[in-house]
Amino acid sequence: MPMRALVRAFRGRIRPSAALALLVLCGPVQASSDAAASPKGDAAFGEYLSGTCVTCHQVSGKATGGIPPIVAWPEDQFIAVMNSYRSKDRENQVMRTIAAQLNDEEIAALAAYFGGLILQPDTKK
Repeated sequence: MPMRALVRAFRGRIRPSAALALLVLCGPVQASSDAAASPKGDAAFGEYLSGTCVTCHQVSGKATGGIPPIVAWPEDQFIAVMNSYRSKDRENQVMRTIAAQLNDEEIAALAAYFGGLILQPDTKK
């Protein structure tokens, strides 16, 4: 279970000191399983984060004003593109700024969300 999901599951149910102890105890186990399994992103968390993305990128999957669609992208491709913006390998100052603010978990979550959306029939190439 990702740490963020673990924190959400116990929020308000246990004392903060007990939650901290749980995170400390579970942290090493989670880290080793994450490294081995390379877990998929949390699509629900990605939907929550997607507000900034859909300001420019259409949820319908339609390209507008030179802004490419990101709906139904394969997750690995989405992650690779976002990482290339974050590392400044791609030219686009807006996307570089946005990608720089995201951590790996958030990028994976966005990839899961947008990858799980279905391209509308009237927007296919």
